[in-house]
Amino acid sequence: MVKLASAREVRMYGPRLSRNRTEYMNAGLYVFATVVLLGGFVAELSKEPKSGLVLLMIALVVIMMVNLHDLLAHLAGIDYRLTLMEFDIQLALVEFAVPLLQALGSLLFFLGVLFLFIQEYKGRVQSKLEKHALNMLIAGPVLWVVGSIHNSCQIYERADGHVQILQQGVHIPFLTGSVLFLVGAILNAHEQAGLNHHGLQLLGKCWIWVGIFGSLLFVIGGFMNVVKVFKMQQVDDLRLEKLRGGAHERLINERDGQVPLILEDQRRIKKHIAAEEPKVALPLPTPYKDVLIGQTHQNVV
Repeated sequence: MVKLASAREVRMYGPRLSRNRTEYMNAGLYVFATVVLLGGFVAELSKEPKSGLVLLMIALVVIMMVNLHDLLAHLAGIDYRLTLMEFDIQLALVEFAVPLLQALGSLLFFLGVLFLFIQEYKGRVQSKLEKHALNMLIAGPVLWVVGSIHNSCQIYERADGHVQILQQGVHIPFLTGSVLFLVGAILNAHEQAGLNHHGLQLLGKCWIWVGIFGSLLFVIGGFMNVVKVFKMQQVDDLRLEKLRGGAHERLINERDGQVPLILEDQRRIKKHIAAEEPKVALPLPTPYKDVLIGQTHQNVV
């Protein structure tokens, strides 16, 4: 899945005026990717299963890119200062880990499908490559499941029942769909262990049908995510209190200071250098009274 609607307003999806529009585009692209993913599994049942693999790879690339963009947007919200994660558990578990795990899972899933496509296209039998492909088809959904579990750690200071229903409406379909993909890949690997199949024959009917149901849940979760993103942009403060504290509050407090962060760091460096420089004794200035007395004495003489 992809985590788009954050509990905080510190996301950086481009300029401030186009932030909401960019978030809507991300949610729309994810729905498109899930529909293409569903079409890829359905195409595996047709007479041209290679086209299904191509659709699967396109969908996985889009899912990976949307998650990476979401990851960069949240890192930009903290000025890419990863050290701030030690002060904010949700920042580490949700805003950083979820899109990262989903992107890595999509990459592994993509590589597994790609290896099988290469095997089918070249017509060569490479047992090691096929074994790695089946393992990657399992490893990808494993990361999806872990990412979906992490996404349940997203909390709010206060939220009414409507917001909580929207959040669970996104979380539950993605978690269930990820589990289905994982179960289908494990059953397929167990089924192919005693058979001498190669290429597309390694993708059994069980994996395809379970993938269809998992993709349907992803489509439902994608549409619910669009609704959630829209509602989160329209919700008022009485129904939702954004999450406070942690890394973002520390960063905002530094930004609100009189000295910018860069200048503050430069000033600290200058103070450190000045403290290490050797001190030179300077002559004390002559008081003004002594100067007048000296001039009077010269005039009398």
